Amino acid sequence: MTVLNGDGTTSAGPGDGVVSPMAGQREIDGKLYWTNADGGLIPDDVVKPIDKLQDELVRKIIGHALPLSAQIARFRQHSFDDVDALVALLEQEYQAQRGGAKGNLVFTSYDGCFQIKVAVADNILFGPELQVAKGLVDECLREWSADSRTEIRAIITRAFDVDSQGRLNRSALFSLLRYDIGDGRWQSAMKAIRDSIRVVGSKRYIRMYQRANAQAAWEAITIDVAAA
Repeated sequence: MTVLNGDGTTSAGPGDGVVSPMAGQREIDGKLYWTNADGGLIPDDVVKPIDKLQDELVRKIIGHALPLSAQIARFRQHSFDDVDALVALLEQEYQAQRGGAKGNLVFTSYDGCFQIKVAVADNILFGPELQVAKGLVDECLREWSADSRTEIRAIITRAFDVDSQGRLNRSALFSLLRYDIGDGRWQSAMKAIRDSIRVVGSKRYIRMYQRANAQAAWEAITIDVAAA
């Protein structure tokens, strides 16, 4: 049950165990109002009961999620700190600096039942050369349309499509580079695609695995809520 505090904020009632992370209600001159998505104040007596229940549900779950998210963020940083500390010890022991980025590392427990992998993924953007590549590919498709299969044309065309957020399908785009086509325009288009690639940063990832014994298959230890 949601309780209105004296300062106009709300908190969870007895038995909920979670403080509301946001104030969705206000008390003005002794009357309770709800803040809607437009910032307007709606009197309590005209807010539908189902909307009140939905609001309470969302705030309860988010109230649990926010501290859990912060805990996971701290865990992630502590994990990277521990990994870097061990690598620093190895560098000190061998009097050498490890080469490459801070990633692509594998650590395994002595009994072979637990494993940690640290990987680095590049953040890739595509420059204006990509539009030149698309023009060349379109020219090829127009000429080949009579002889090429519909599925191949669809695959090639889809590689340059963007999703609702304006993002390119990188895997589809990179798949074009594997086609061995001798047409000079196609070769120029593939060169333009390669030249368009910009690495604008990178991000480290840590993944954990477990297994019942050293002969069993590895199973990921899931922390992602969507995959749990």
